[in-house]
Amino acid sequence: MRDVAVVGSGPNGLVAAVILARAGLSVEVFEAQDVAGGGSRTTELTLPGYRHDICAGAHPMALASPVFRAFDLAAHGVELLAPQVSYAHPLDGGRAGLAWRDLDRTVAGLGPDGPAWRTLFGPLVRHWPEVVAAAMSDLRRVPSDPLTAVRFGLRVLEQGTPLWNNRFRDEIAPALLTGVATHAITPPRALPAAGAGLLLGTLAHAGGWVIPRGGSQAIADALRAELERLGGRVHTGHRVNTLDELAPARAIVLDTAPADLLRIAGARLPARYAGRLRRFHYGGAACKVDFALSGPVPWQAEGCELAGTLHLVGTRAEAMAAERAVAAGRHAQRPYVLAIQPGVVDDSRAPAGGHTLYAYTHVPNGSSRDVSADVIAQIERFAPGFRDLILAHHVYTAADLPAHNANYVGGDISAGAMTLRQLVFRPAPRWNPYATPLPGVYLCSAATPPGPGVHGMSGLHAARHVLRDRFGIRADPLRLLASQAS
Repeated sequence: MRDVAVVGSGPNGLVAAVILARAGLSVEVFEAQDVAGGGSRTTELTLPGYRHDICAGAHPMALASPVFRAFDLAAHGVELLAPQVSYAHPLDGGRAGLAWRDLDRTVAGLGPDGPAWRTLFGPLVRHWPEVVAAAMSDLRRVPSDPLTAVRFGLRVLEQGTPLWNNRFRDEIAPALLTGVATHAITPPRALPAAGAGLLLGTLAHAGGWVIPRGGSQAIADALRAELERLGGRVHTGHRVNTLDELAPARAIVLDTAPADLLRIAGARLPARYAGRLRRFHYGGAACKVDFALSGPVPWQAEGCELAGTLHLVGTRAEAMAAERAVAAGRHAQRPYVLAIQPGVVDDSRAPAGGHTLYAYTHVPNGSSRDVSADVIAQIERFAPGFRDLILAHHVYTAADLPAHNANYVGGDISAGAMTLRQLVFRPAPRWNPYATPLPGVYLCSAATPPGPGVHGMSGLHAARHVLRDRFGIRADPLRLLASQAS
């Protein structure tokens, strides 16, 4: 009899599996795709030798997540490369906001809004571990540093309400912040988007948004290797259709969207809980476009060539207009484009002289439209001559994405809309969001707190409950991750 069966091998599922294996339990992971990793996979999508991240490309949480700080990715062979500029936000006319890893350098480049940027981010950067601890908790506990949590919360209230322009005088700094907030795939003047923007913006100046050498697959491979070292097993190409397939496991941990929980558990779920899962709202989606290029992107604004990540949309007002269109079920005429250029720090992603560019834009959930022409136009807007460098490109429409990761329902890469209610009550209003009404069955995906991102914290929180409730083990999961016992 296996102790634990884990369904899904994304970072959360693998983190939960490693923690449970380190507690001495027998663990098996079942993954529908042929390669483990979920949103952290890397493969050749365009031309031979050009390696592209399927979903996650840059990793603000790789240095900051309590999970990865305890696990120590570097000690497990993952080389994390930090661009000088964590992210950039070009504007028309050859201007750009640059979020350097150095907060002082960022402030110096923002002109009249430099002091405002410092007062916004300075206290958060100084106390970044406490900010992360509050934001990455299960949202059910009193923060370990209430003062820092209050500082963070007040800034979220400012940037998530009509007060958001009060501190800025120019247009570069607010655009720079809005580009980060728009990661939430919701209009950026909303509390969840503001929280995401302030957290990610803080991490840009506290270690940077790192890029793993060779691709995001390196993170998944490190976790899998550790699980297998501990005696665990990963079965790829195995789609689980019913809970019966996993018997007689003493605990089942699902790194899946609520829709897949409904599919797998079927009529076993109580009607009330099943109804809540059916009402779980999936939000705006992504259309992903990957490029093989003959050279680096010719950004017009100085400094953009040093950035690992770029947000391409223009001003704060343009970002709001684009995201409101998506929220209303329309395709934006000038969309928000998130671009990652790993070649800034990682020369292993393409043959000599070549480069890869990762890009996605937001579209309505379920969209089957190929918007690569709009993406190219938006890149060309800030990098004239970009079209001439394209050797090949590959498109995943929003409608395509679920075939490659079932958690992306309708192309929603956040595994659920980032509304205020669903930020706290993911996937249903329960004190313990990880436990389902079925004895021994737990959720650990991004559809549980703290939500999307490659941080592994949902896996950690779920593993804590599994250990305590099913096996009577009260060990600290972070201590288990930090241990190197064989």
